[in-house]
Amino acid sequence: MSAVENRFLMVVEDVFRLNQGRVVMAAGRIERGRVVTGDEVEIVGSDGGATLRVTGIVGGKAAVEEAVAGMNVGLLLPGAAAGAVERGHALTAPGSICAYVAFAADIALLPKEQGGTEVRTGEDLDFYLHAAGAVKGIVTLPRELNALHPLHMAAVTVALERPVALEDGRPFVFRYRGRAAGSGTVTRLLRRIS
Repeated sequence: MSAVENRFLMVVEDVFRLNQGRVVMAAGRIERGRVVTGDEVEIVGSDGGATLRVTGIVGGKAAVEEAVAGMNVGLLLPGAAAGAVERGHALTAPGSICAYVAFAADIALLPKEQGGTEVRTGEDLDFYLHAAGAVKGIVTLPRELNALHPLHMAAVTVALERPVALEDGRPFVFRYRGRAAGSGTVTRLLRRIS
């Protein structure tokens, strides 16, 4: 496998069961790298971890042998157990990325007129770490801060309600009570799920 292939990452945006459920088609946009029919991919996320062989790639309405970063594709994965691949999971080169339930991050709140609001330790936020949707997480501010105010920044820790494929440097946005609240960048991965 080449260095580019080792960087393969696709977040699953939709899952279809084909041939009476014997084949799963995981659909999404390839964020980086490439995948070729016959490659093995690892499912990373809650209850993920299985490695499956890609038996087909659908790009648009046609079968293709190879897909690269930026393409929206469906990967055919026979033998996937029911529920093994779900929206929000990542498909990666085996062993290249792990799932985590906690991380450290630098965050910045939006101005008040754009939805920024005061955030305190223990607040439930919705984190958008990939294109596939929100994951609830509880934020912990540094001890010296009682609250983070609009337009301010802080180094925080986040505990997620479920495992998510993460890497250092991953940008994200978050919402508070349904409203856009700010953005951030993962600075350190804390609690890995094996």
